Amino acid sequence: FNGDILTGLDIGALVRTHETTGADVSLHLTKVTDPRAYGLVPTDDTGRVLAFLEKPQTPEEIVTDQINAGAYVFRRSVIDTIPAGRPVSVERETFPELLATGAHLQGMVDSTYWLDLGTPAAFVRGSADLVLGRAPSPAIPGRCGDRLVLPTAQVAPDAKLAGGTVIGEGAFVAEGARVFGSTILPGAVIEPGAVITDSLIGTRARVGTRSVLSDTVIGDGAIIGADNELRSGARIWCDAHIPAASLRFSSDT
Repeated sequence: FNGDILTGLDIGALVRTHETTGADVSLHLTKVTDPRAYGLVPTDDTGRVLAFLEKPQTPEEIVTDQINAGAYVFRRSVIDTIPAGRPVSVERETFPELLATGAHLQGMVDSTYWLDLGTPAAFVRGSADLVLGRAPSPAIPGRCGDRLVLPTAQVAPDAKLAGGTVIGEGAFVAEGARVFGSTILPGAVIEPGAVITDSLIGTRARVGTRSVLSDTVIGDGAIIGADNELRSGARIWCDAHIPAASLRFSSDT
């Protein structure tokens, strides 16, 4: 399976599908509302894969809402045909070649939780969904809830954490700070009165007093001085230093 996927897939069901259909390869497929960012995988009435289509560019090319969800079961004989000694993309090389030679590729559509973690925003969302219980996992200790504060992290009694926020080991959230749906990595410091929403704060980074961050990524070791405002996809390099009261993203009205 692909390592950048967070899913609640029933792996046993995929294996059973593989066994009962006699497929050479079985694939987990999922349906998405907007398939334009993904390769499409149409199937027939029995679930047999008909094609692997590149990302559609026009409405006419969207022939299905099914996409490859990145989990597979192979026959050993198929794995043995994959070339050794060089990188191979099974999606772009192996699967199309198998179809071209008449191999049986079976799709199993499963509507369980599925998220591609390929962007910082998706990583933050996935972390929050795990904490909130939207993506149940035995990797999350204790009960699901609004927050997950890992050992050695310190959170002031009047700080507010909500929305599936994760506070990493050794991180510190000061009094009056508010953190919603965000991931604070180990050793980061959130100073008094800072407000952080849907953001990723890197290891050992520091967010200054009263600074407001929304949909931002702060690199490891970066320092955001007091009274800054970063919004709408701002990205701060590792170890960068934004002086106090230097940036404001809101309007003047």
